[in-house]
Amino acid sequence: MKKKIKIYAQEIEEEALSQFYSAMDQDFSIQGALMPDAHTGYTLPIGGVIATQGMILPSWVGYDIGCGMCALPINLKKAEIEAKADKIYRSIYLEIPTGFDHNKKSGSWNFRNIPHTDTLARIFDKNGLKQLGSLGSGNHFIEIGEDESSTVWIIVHSGSRNLGHSIATHYMKLASKDGKAREGHFGFKTDSQAGKDYIDDMNFCLEFALENRKQMIERILRILNLEIPEGEKSSLSKENLINRNHNHAELKDSLWIHRKGATHAEKGMLGVVPGNMRDGSFIVEGIGNPESLWSSAHGAGRIMGRRKAKKSLSLDEFRKTMQGIKAKVTHHTLDESPFAYKNIYKVMENQKDLVRVLHHVKPILNIKA
Repeated sequence: MKKKIKIYAQEIEEEALSQFYSAMDQDFSIQGALMPDAHTGYTLPIGGVIATQGMILPSWVGYDIGCGMCALPINLKKAEIEAKADKIYRSIYLEIPTGFDHNKKSGSWNFRNIPHTDTLARIFDKNGLKQLGSLGSGNHFIEIGEDESSTVWIIVHSGSRNLGHSIATHYMKLASKDGKAREGHFGFKTDSQAGKDYIDDMNFCLEFALENRKQMIERILRILNLEIPEGEKSSLSKENLINRNHNHAELKDSLWIHRKGATHAEKGMLGVVPGNMRDGSFIVEGIGNPESLWSSAHGAGRIMGRRKAKKSLSLDEFRKTMQGIKAKVTHHTLDESPFAYKNIYKVMENQKDLVRVLHHVKPILNIKA
């Protein structure tokens, strides 16, 4: 293939490679890269980054539009968190819905001036405001951890919830021409009405996903201030919050860069790369590598599916490896065991030309559905 391609993954299954090369074989695909955590996904592999000319593809962005990471350094100490870990842990589960749950009452968000279609408005009006401040399931998590300089961080991984999934489904059906959301390289010309509509609604979902993460962080800060009243207070602001999503498409130099499970990593751009429940997350700074389309890994990357993980992994080994971390370690979270993922340290080593590690945040407590 004469097109520009760069593969950073050292361990990747044939199906993921086949998905990637199939996508790159499209006439509108100009350049592509596979991140170190790449594995099989829906139409495009997770960890796939492709630049297109004049086309945008909802299936290449995926169902959880705007899924990503927020990280906030706070003024508390590890010992203060550990002393109240049980209460903080319980309070977060009480205050933040997980799994398919959402808030019983609608939250507030000033969204009226964000461009969106009537289709999105109808979907959003059903329960969009009730979904704000909810975590979701799968690999989404809330973590409080400490880095190598003894700074404590709140880290949240979540997305656009049912809103993003519904919008993705709507446009995948529209793109496929047969009214079905199915795998395939179906998209819209970016100057078409459908293309413009998708771009507006995708960008709305990116803002929604960010607001969702911010509202969870605000709730966690209130919990910490209540449970540790003697501790130094922290607040959320644009200056101290790191936000970086890893499911989106953006226009750069006349090309649409699709990132599916890949983190935007322009030169000097701060980001968060999660590892697993045991090994925590990395705060990184982008190097701005054009060969990777200014992208990096979005995590460790799975080495086995959820069903296989629950059938083959040992709950006892999962418990042993999670000692010292307050977390939900049960059969229900066995598919999120560190053993279901690639070695995050190898992933970070394989992307040293993409990002520079600033901090490694190791978990004190972890929240999952």
